[in-house]
Amino acid sequence: MGVAADAGKGAGATAAGDRGALAIVLHTHMPYVEGFGTWPFGEEWLWEAIVGSYVPLLELLEAGAPLTLSLTPVLCDQLEAPGVPERFADFVEQVRRHTHEEDAAGLRAGGHDELARELERSWGDYEGALGELRRRDFDLLGALAPYAQWTSSATHAVLPLLATDEGAEMQVQLGVDSHRARFGAGAAKGAGWRGGFWLPECAHVPRLEPLLADAGVHATCVELTNRFGLGASEHLRPLIGEAGVVLAPIDRATMGLVWSDEGYPADGAYRDYHHHTVHHHTPWRNDGEPYDHAAALAKAREHAADFVARTQARLREAGAGLPGGGLVVCALDTELLGHWWYEGVAWLREVVAECARQGLELVRLDDALARVEPAAMTRSAADEAAATSWGARGDLSTWSGAAVAEVAFALRRAELETFAVRPRPGAAALRELLALQSSDWAFMLSRGLAAPYARERIELHRAALAAALADPAGAEHRATRNLAPHL
Repeated sequence: MGVAADAGKGAGATAAGDRGALAIVLHTHMPYVEGFGTWPFGEEWLWEAIVGSYVPLLELLEAGAPLTLSLTPVLCDQLEAPGVPERFADFVEQVRRHTHEEDAAGLRAGGHDELARELERSWGDYEGALGELRRRDFDLLGALAPYAQWTSSATHAVLPLLATDEGAEMQVQLGVDSHRARFGAGAAKGAGWRGGFWLPECAHVPRLEPLLADAGVHATCVELTNRFGLGASEHLRPLIGEAGVVLAPIDRATMGLVWSDEGYPADGAYRDYHHHTVHHHTPWRNDGEPYDHAAALAKAREHAADFVARTQARLREAGAGLPGGGLVVCALDTELLGHWWYEGVAWLREVVAECARQGLELVRLDDALARVEPAAMTRSAADEAAATSWGARGDLSTWSGAAVAEVAFALRRAELETFAVRPRPGAAALRELLALQSSDWAFMLSRGLAAPYARERIELHRAALAAALADPAGAEHRATRNLAPHL
């Protein structure tokens, strides 16, 4: 039996669900970077996420951890694209091996032996991930398939910002169709889809619910902190709208323990993501001292115990009187764990173990929703029009505010121009529109993260879309040839 198989069934546990439960939802996503640039922006993001997040997480899933895994279709497109295994192997063997060696030599020449030793240790992460994928014939997507419960829109578009119903329907239906084709009951692998759909950026507006229901969506996660207030008990009970889609509120009070400026990853013992060597390796701690991996893992165990204890306290205080004792939904970007927060997967592994030790039930979200009767969602006229997200201020301003308003309007114009064409444009034009609609570009501009790369991608896809609309018979743009293969 795997180390995680009995998570939530420790000696202190009583009947399942009567003291509340925790569902950890891992939203796994990468914008379409395959074939679009290398260092420092582009495919390297995918390779680093494979090493830091996806391979370590797979080992935890295979040990039996009852986690809810959401894979975006655009990430799956890239993991199964031709040539990806070879380019990943080249990155590890021809790039990362040498950059670790060069930076370690430079540090040692400067008298920093401790930092050099850390770089030599961390090279093992890359070597180990490559070896693991070789053992699996580089079929990472196939290995993740049995655990892929939820899907998302085709290319992670912020659905409330789309200009047309046709555009929103394409994003949603293509996301559902591609997931069913890869992981559904009729697929070679996977346990079938139970209707879980991750709204990109948790961006929700009530008018989306009939569209989701028509596509077969049963449940989604929503951010309702602005409506109910931080820490309110309403965040611990699923809701249901008129269209029949179950809305599972994410619990910001719990997520903030991890995902906030003061969250666990900011602790001084953890590896500093921002302080790096010439080739962007990171042998320092957050407090500026040389990184100590053993000390960081000990801190991760401490924080895991704290997280589970605080979640139990949250359920006792806010879940009393709710069906089953309440449900805490903690949703995190998978790439936060391992890639951004180096010790994140180790922390998650300890959380799974701590749930068993402390008697907190850890449950997959689909299973939790199946046993709890959702409360009817009541809305005012203002609620019907209000959009929510897990972005800044809980609204859509990260993707439509002053800093990116020009981009938001340009994307809407591109969509309107595309769907004004009759008959419907061909696959080449639609793929460029899908690539353009990724939420990641506006997010990067708003946050000042690789902004030149984001602008380059926006302009590239706008130009390619215009060319495809002007010359429908022209050759398909090769750069997006592996995007949305189920289109």
